Amino acid sequence: MTVYLAWSPEPFDPGLSGVVDGPWREILRAEDHLLLVDSDDTLSRVYHHLKWSFEGSPPLLVTACDGAPKLKGLPAGTTSWVRARAGAARGRA
Repeated sequence: MTVYLAWSPEPFDPGLSGVVDGPWREILRAEDHLLLVDSDDTLSRVYHHLKWSFEGSPPLLVTACDGAPKLKGLPAGTTSWVRARAGAARGRA
């Protein structure tokens, strides 16, 4: 399992939150332009599914989180969500 961080200057589809269809287990919507994606799939598959969710072609950044990142100012529970998944991924390595 990998936690991916996805950012775009355009807001992501509001339907991309929680357990939704795609190459992921769960998506945490940290804010309109920032998603945390829990997936067993490749970076490429996650990137392309997120890219296809936009009507246009806005800039898009998707990267794997190596461990738990430092976070501040995000919604309550975000740090716990990431740490739980990053810890699980480290335990399987």
